[in-house]
Amino acid sequence: MPTIQEIQKNLSDDFALLDNWEEKYEFLIEMGMDLPPMKPESKIEQNLVKGCQSSVWFDINCADGVISFEADSDSLVVKGMVAVLYKLFNHQPAKDVLEADLSLFEELGLWRHISSQRSNGLTAMMAHLKAEATRCLSGQN
Repeated sequence: MPTIQEIQKNLSDDFALLDNWEEKYEFLIEMGMDLPPMKPESKIEQNLVKGCQSSVWFDINCADGVISFEADSDSLVVKGMVAVLYKLFNHQPAKDVLEADLSLFEELGLWRHISSQRSNGLTAMMAHLKAEATRCLSGQN
């Protein structure tokens, strides 16, 4: 399993191949469309991320200090951001998720090209993942 840093490098390389922001935006949406479907029964209030303007769900599980999850959003662009988080953090050690930052999103130019509401939502998604990683490490999951 590649590390979070290796996945970040691959994503950065993929985005670097695109010539302009419109192509990057389309690639982000395509990533969201390729996200594995979330079971409808997992789209419950308990899995809803607070602080997102769009509906975003994360159904996160912990086993042996590793988090795994399925996720979805009702917005194409936000679903693309969810897909980036999915690639980065699904099946990763909770400890590594806690230590991760959002510098990839700055590197990809996402912070400059998404609305402040989506930026706040991305921050809320990351906080949600980190809270679950903390619970995982403390044995609460």
